[in-house]
Amino acid sequence: MGQVEPIAALARSRRLARSDHQFSNTPYAAALLQGNPAKAGGAHDSLHRDALAAYAQARPPQVARHPLTRVQDIMSARVLSVSDRMTLEAAWGVLDQHHIGQAPVLDADGNLIGLLLRADLMAPDQLPGTQAHPLVWKAHLLQPVADHMFSPVPAVAPETDIRRLARVLLDTGLPGLPVVDVEARLLGFAGRSDILRAVVADPPLDLWT
Repeated sequence: MGQVEPIAALARSRRLARSDHQFSNTPYAAALLQGNPAKAGGAHDSLHRDALAAYAQARPPQVARHPLTRVQDIMSARVLSVSDRMTLEAAWGVLDQHHIGQAPVLDADGNLIGLLLRADLMAPDQLPGTQAHPLVWKAHLLQPVADHMFSPVPAVAPETDIRRLARVLLDTGLPGLPVVDVEARLLGFAGRSDILRAVVADPPLDLWT
């Protein structure tokens, strides 16, 4: 320690100069400088109201909260479907392009007749062997969707309780079910991912009432 030279001086911290330019230009400050506290109080209230109004405009709009109990509350209204006469190659392209694992199958009249599952298309017993001739693979991909779809497929109505949907998914092992109207017209799709999103979303999913 003896070899360390003593500190000659310490730099003293300087007080930062406060700029009152903006404050002095406010009605509140002007009223105080004029010796009018009543007017200053009114100006302060005006500033307070302006600040609250600005905060209210910045807040996101309030969404009415209500428990989610029906399939229509969680289903995906935009659903992709495939035709029963579409080839497996074309249908696979639809699933791959839109990054989905299943698609409802409709007939020529638009009626729901099945469900095409990516997992089923990739099942080893549904594919030609690895040593199969390329022509065999070509013939396989040219088969119609109707030969490989899950059918008959259960469907749910929009008013169905979410718990009933969950029970059917557990019992069948399906990833989701088509949602149809009274005429069996496709309205949407409700799957496990939709239920999971509802569990963590706001308003809350009501599973206990």
